[in-house]
Parts: sequence; structure tokens; C-alpha cells
Amino acid sequence: MPETQKLSEIVNEIEGTIRNRFAGRNFWIKAEIADVKKYTDKRWCFLKFIEKMGSQVSAEIKGVFWSNSYRQIELFEGATQQAFTSGLEITCNVAVKFHKRYGLTLEVQEIDFAYAVGKLELERKLIIDRLLQEQVMVQDGASGLYYSRNSRIELPLVIQRIALITAPDSDGQRDFKKVIGNNKYGYAFRITEFLTRIQGDEASGLVSEKLRLIEAEQNKYDVVVIVRGGGSDTDFKSFNNYELARQVALFPVPVLTGIGHDRNTSITDLVARQNRTPTETATFIIDYNMDVDNELESLKERFFNAVDNRLQRTSNDLENYRQRIRNLSPETILKKGFALIMMNNKIVCDPRLIPLDATTQTLLKNEIIHSKVTEKTTNGTDNVI
Repeated sequence: MPETQKLSEIVNEIEGTIRNRFAGRNFWIKAEIADVKKYTDKRWCFLKFIEKMGSQVSAEIKGVFWSNSYRQIELFEGATQQAFTSGLEITCNVAVKFHKRYGLTLEVQEIDFAYAVGKLELERKLIIDRLLQEQVMVQDGASGLYYSRNSRIELPLVIQRIALITAPDSDGQRDFKKVIGNNKYGYAFRITEFLTRIQGDEASGLVSEKLRLIEAEQNKYDVVVIVRGGGSDTDFKSFNNYELARQVALFPVPVLTGIGHDRNTSITDLVARQNRTPTETATFIIDYNMDVDNELESLKERFFNAVDNRLQRTSNDLENYRQRIRNLSPETILKKGFALIMMNNKIVCDPRLIPLDATTQTLLKNEIIHSKVTEKTTNGTDNVI
């Protein structure tokens, strides 16, 4: 029988060797993280560090954040505005540790936020540059603002039919519907919900799928609203996705976003009409309709004012005509001392129509003089006609 040793003796020797070799030494490493498991109550996080050659994992080792360094995860999420989750590549400072039961582990001491932020910004810039190159979006040279075909679609006169993409039973869903439903103007909206997961690695694909369903019946909707609320405020990676941003930029129905972040603007926001929160998105729609109401009220007021002014002018014109008619009436003329000549019960204006020996009536203010024409002369001369 071969000579044997206890497992603990070998493990102790390994532990001692590693402790002596790596005591007091820390290392900066760059690696992808996988199998991330957070225990927020204990403020622990277990994960794996991996390195790949192509699609194959070429190196792998366990990693851990203990309570004294868990704050680094929170700081990372705040700095990068995305969740600390599998698939990220990070640069971090680690200490090599060996536990008799759990084996070899890299204990994370610190994360290099500058590297993480820089990498995300680089990826974001590459996507924006690609969309600009493809002319899916454009940048205004004066203001620096970005526009897309979608963000320049004219909104309908009134927004009533809303396609809502949001997570089921989420704060975003509740906040948006509460504000829309309880608006003080009593506006009625028809909301069709397309419920899906709105955050996480698969969210961009799930949102794209809902957009395709909406596009198939695009004539049924005035706007598409994408809102997100509740949960982590750092997981916006899905909204910096090239395929999703391109789909929104070219979407035939106006898209409004209320993804719920205050500091960063995602690429999807850039190509849509951005509002910060679900509440702000609902308020935008209500205020938009109110602006239309105010404009219609103003148009109505201007219309009736114009009608009133026209009627007043017409009334004034009619009064002037009445006055002129009164001034030209026979009664008014007679009162001024003039006389009217009548023959055969008709007023005669042309004396040439009155023959000699004709019988005429001269109308004065209070009397009628009956005459027989015996002589006609030209006014101002003694010539006999």
C-alpha cells in the first residue's frame, strides 16, 4: 500500500505556498465577468473572471466581493449607469487568496471606473457614428442635437391612441397610466399595452419584438410610448443597442421615451422624443393635447370675433344705406322745399316727356297743385320751345 497523506495536509501546504508567494501583493487585471451572483443583504458578490480566445474560454478563476469592497459595485453602477452583471469587461485590483474549503479566489479590492466608463463611451460613440454614417440619424451643426426620421414625424393633431411598451406590474406602468387616467382635463385615451421585460441583457430584443407587432398595425396608433420605472436605475445597456436604436429611428409612428434616468441619455432617446420619466411622458401627452385645445379655443375666439366685427361693419353699412335712402326719399326732398312733378301718376324727371296741354301734378310738402301745360321754355332763357 502506497504511503498516503491527509487531504488537509496537502491543502495546508498549498495554502501556505500561495500565502507566502502572494502575501501583501495586489494585481490589476482586465477580464470579463460571468456567473455574477449578488447577495445584497450580506453585501457579498460571487462571480467568475474569464478570458477568451475567440469564442472559447482560455482562462477562468473565481472572484468575490466581500462586504468591505461591495461598495465598489454600487459606485461602478452609479458611474457607468448600467448594472454590474455577467458579460461586462472590467479592470479591477485583486488579491490572490486560497481557502481550505473553497479553493483559489481573487478578492476584488477596487474597480477602475475610468476604464469601464471609457469602454462604454467608446461603444456608444461607435454606435452613434455608425447611425450617422448610415444617415439613420443626423446631428444639427449649430445646436449639436441629434435627430432622426422618427423624431421629425409630425405628431397628430390630438394624441388619443397609445401603444405602451413597458414591464408588467412595474412602477413605470403604474405611474404612466395613473397620470394619463387622472388628468384634470378629462381627456380620454385608448392605451394598448405591449408588456415585456424592459431591462437586462435580452431587453433590447424583446422591445424590438413589440415594436414589430405595433408596426404591423401602425394605423391603429397615434404614438408609441416606451417607459421604464422601478428596479435598478443603472441598467440602460439595452437602450444603447444598435439594432433597437436603428429600429426606433426608422419607426413610422412617433416614439416617446420615458426610461427613467436623469443623468444619461441613451441612443434610443436620441432618435426618439425623450422624456425623463414615465410621469413626464404622460404629462407631455396631456400638455400637448391641452395646447391643441388652447389653439382651437383661440381659433374659435378669433373666428367669432371676426364674425362679430363683420356683422358690426355690415350693420353700420346698412345704417348708412338707410340714412342715404331716407335723405333721398320724396318726403325728405319735399320737406326741404323741393317739388315733384307727376304725370299719369308717375314722377317725371325728364321735362321732354311732358307735352304741351298735358295735365300734371306738382307735389309740395303739404299740397298738390294740378296744372295744364300751356307753355315750355328753357330754364334761364325766354326762348319758347
